[in-house]
Amino acid sequence: MTVIIQGFKSYREQTVIEPFHKGHNVVVGRNGSGKSNFFYAIQFVLSDEFSHLRPEQRQALLHEGTGPRVLTGFVEIIFDNADGRFPIDRDEVFLRRVIGAKKDQYFLNKKMVPRNDVVNLLESAGFSRSNPYYIVKQGKINQMATAPDSHRLKLLREVAGTRVYDERKEESKSILKETEGKKEKIDEFLKTIEERLKTLEEEKEELKEYQKWDKKRRALEYTIHDRELNDTRKKLEELEARRKRSGQGSEALRSKLREAEKNAKQASRELKEIRQTVNQAKEEKQAIQLELQQLMQEKTKLENRERDLDEEMCGDKNSKKRAEQELDKLNATIKQKEEELRRVKPEYEELKKKEETITKELALKEQKRKELYAKQGRGSQFTTKDERDKWITGELKMLNKRIKDKIEDIDRLSKELDSDARKKIELEDDVERMSGEVESYKSSIDEYNKRYYELKKQRDQHHSERNELWRKESSLQQSLSLKNEEMNKCEGEFRSMAGREIFNGRNSVLQVLETFKNRNGYDHIVRGYHGLVLENIRCDEGTETAVEVTAGKRLYYHIVETDEIGSTILKEFNRQKLPGEVNFMPLNRLMVSNINYPKDPNVIEMVRVIKYEDKYDKSVRHIFGKTLICRELEAAVKTAKTHKFDCVTLDGDKVASKGVLTGGYYNTSRSSLEIQKRRGAVQTEKRNLESEMSDLKRELYAIEEKIKEIGAELQKNETKNSKIKIHLTKSKLTFV
Repeated sequence: MTVIIQGFKSYREQTVIEPFHKGHNVVVGRNGSGKSNFFYAIQFVLSDEFSHLRPEQRQALLHEGTGPRVLTGFVEIIFDNADGRFPIDRDEVFLRRVIGAKKDQYFLNKKMVPRNDVVNLLESAGFSRSNPYYIVKQGKINQMATAPDSHRLKLLREVAGTRVYDERKEESKSILKETEGKKEKIDEFLKTIEERLKTLEEEKEELKEYQKWDKKRRALEYTIHDRELNDTRKKLEELEARRKRSGQGSEALRSKLREAEKNAKQASRELKEIRQTVNQAKEEKQAIQLELQQLMQEKTKLENRERDLDEEMCGDKNSKKRAEQELDKLNATIKQKEEELRRVKPEYEELKKKEETITKELALKEQKRKELYAKQGRGSQFTTKDERDKWITGELKMLNKRIKDKIEDIDRLSKELDSDARKKIELEDDVERMSGEVESYKSSIDEYNKRYYELKKQRDQHHSERNELWRKESSLQQSLSLKNEEMNKCEGEFRSMAGREIFNGRNSVLQVLETFKNRNGYDHIVRGYHGLVLENIRCDEGTETAVEVTAGKRLYYHIVETDEIGSTILKEFNRQKLPGEVNFMPLNRLMVSNINYPKDPNVIEMVRVIKYEDKYDKSVRHIFGKTLICRELEAAVKTAKTHKFDCVTLDGDKVASKGVLTGGYYNTSRSSLEIQKRRGAVQTEKRNLESEMSDLKRELYAIEEKIKEIGAELQKNETKNSKIKIHLTKSKLTFV
């Protein structure tokens, strides 16, 4: 026996214990060297003591120490099975138990097995689960020696490995008991089957009698049905004759039906257009009402402005009249005063001369009086001549000083008068210059106001143009919405006719082509794809059903220039893992031969009723080249049999060249060609509307830019006008 331990208790690294001796083996070592853990390792695999471990108990059995944490551990025991003690046909038996934080597994010969299989194997080899005699602890021998005989007998049986057979014996007894119960049920079931067989024998005799009479009944029914069949054939021949006679009437009714359907479609289209026109008219009405409200507001503002200006003009006129009246009064007063002045002035001059003369005489008299008083005073004032002379000298000095001050005052006043004269001239120049500036400012303000009104007029005109374009844009947008709805409806009908796989395939191919458009070097792929057969053909009116019946699903085949282009598209299709089903018709691979058609007035070649471009000739002849259109089913049958061509009627009844006849009712309102025709017309109208919308948006953008430019110019004009008004106000204040 060999023991291998790793990650268990104190054994971190893998430890292999050399094969044990067949006799006795002794484990010797210091305390803490792992003797007990080695014993626990053997007990861990063989004993039932470590059978049910909780997570924390499993974690406690793993190695704990320095270094990385141990996540799993195992103990493996290799048994020598040369004597065949284990019921396994091998010389060595490998038994390993692996534990971790979340696992506890057993491996037998390198294969994971359940724990019960391991326990049964050990018990069959003599390793008892309930009484592990092979692991003898301290005091175990004393316990076994003092145990009663029954316990020792039980132990011997476990050592001999007979307990397993006892358990199997009990299991066999229980299985035998169950088998006896099942046997009784089977006996009862057999009795029921025998009774049922008797009943079936009786029913068998009745069935034979029934079959005899049923044979006679079927013979009678056959005779009756044969007679009814003959009568029905006669009626059918009569109906066929009536059908032939009513063929022309059916054709007329069919043409009337087509005409009615066409009229219904036309009426529906006209109704949509009328509704669209009504909606446009409503929107235009709302826009015009809004514009009318804006114009009424502007009119009210202009009327208020006109009223204010009229009031200002009236006030100015009244002020002018009052000023003229006052001016007349002042002129009259001035004339009166001038007359009085002319009349009074001579008297005034004469009296002024008298006043001056009298004033001079008075001054002389006053001077003499003062001199006399002075002489009189000085005579009494001064006692000596020297005192008098001294006083006179002082008076002369004082008088000279006064004279000098007066002269200085005269010079100063003369200078001030000269300065005032110069200032007067300068002020007159300033007044003249400022008057010119004021006039210039007024003319500039008038020009700016004129320019402002011109710009405003242009802006209003552009606003009205923009509003008109907005109305057109709204109308076009509504028309586009209706076209999109019609397009979605056509797409839905197209999908229902083609099927989901073909419809998804068509969309996936278009997606692949978009991918190639965004890549360099794949323009030839995009140009080499020509669309579906359905999209590239047109047919005469009334032949749609015959064409669709002939083509079938081939109407949805994709036409490509070469097989290389088809392969490239298909590779990209598969690379992107796109959904759908696609079938390609490479024009370079289609082999079409010239066909000699029969000259029969009752038939026409189908390729003659189909309109297409010359480059699609191969694809059209490949599909429709071997098919003829016949007026009636009898002519189709006869032509197909005689000339070996596939024939089809306008109603869709088809006769193959090999004699197969197919037909039935076809709903002409659900025609793929008709849907494609409507779809193509809607697409064309939608593209035209989108082109018109694009042009309209460019025109709107140009008008928006013009409005912005005019707005900016108006802002600049207003700023300059405000600055000039500020300068004018300052000039007036300075002038005042």
